[in-house]
Amino acid sequence: MDIAQETRSCAGERKTRIDKATAKGLLLQYELWLEKEGYGKECKYKDCIRMLINSGADIFNPEHVKEVIAKKQWKNGTKMQAVYAYDALTKMLKINWEPPTYRQEEAFPFIPEEKEIDALILGAKSKRMAAYLQTLKETMADPSEALRLRWIDVNGNVITINKPVKGHCPRQVQVSNRLIAMLNALPKNSERIFPTTYANISRTFRALRKGIARNLNNPRILKISLNTFRHFGATMLYHQTRDILLVKKILGHKRIDNTMKYTQLIQFKDDEYEVATATSVEEAKSVIAAGFEYVTEKNGIMLFRKPKRFVHLAT
Repeated sequence: MDIAQETRSCAGERKTRIDKATAKGLLLQYELWLEKEGYGKECKYKDCIRMLINSGADIFNPEHVKEVIAKKQWKNGTKMQAVYAYDALTKMLKINWEPPTYRQEEAFPFIPEEKEIDALILGAKSKRMAAYLQTLKETMADPSEALRLRWIDVNGNVITINKPVKGHCPRQVQVSNRLIAMLNALPKNSERIFPTTYANISRTFRALRKGIARNLNNPRILKISLNTFRHFGATMLYHQTRDILLVKKILGHKRIDNTMKYTQLIQFKDDEYEVATATSVEEAKSVIAAGFEYVTEKNGIMLFRKPKRFVHLAT
């Protein structure tokens, strides 16, 4: 008899902490079930269930789980994750429950300066980590999506994100020659470009971040996470193009609501633009290719500009 069968008869009756052996078996069964259901190996649900068990929740009693979640001094975002993880577990155990509703607190992500992002890429000790971070910067992919990239997903200067995380859409992104060169310098002895786990890449990144912050005496770098590369790219893309639908497409968002926050993160002052001019179509093409946007034309001279640096709304 498996754990799911055992618990159907006792759901709603227990309010005791489960023993270590039962917890270990349950977590293993849950991990295998999540994989079978299509959840990625980087999914945090198993950690959420372990957190609930360690908090004294009787995992086989939905009402007790709800009580534990409600009493914990967690942010609403953490409580939401715990509810989602337990909801999946109840499906595996065939337990009925009414999940509580939590609304995540509104919080704008931290947006660093480009030189801080580049310091992490340049400071990476391995070619693979440097290429991974450059991939995050240019594709604006979710960190888990970047780990799923395969060599067959790279065609010329186009990277196809064929295995998006839940809630995202597949998409194609044009990348630089520099990134393609960095990828081609990596060994191709695996189907995946970055054959490692999310836990390993996160641990290595935290160590890298700590060292770079210390070497540059810049504590702001400690606020940069793997997801920050995505937030940085989306914010810059919007302020360079003012095209929110393009940003939505590149990020792979299914809902425009998730993309709108990138219109509010930073603002540019007039004196923080680089200016370029062009007097012919060919010159204009070169200027646009360099990232400048057209502003106006005066006396036959076309004027272009692009942002030089960030001005944070909080400052």
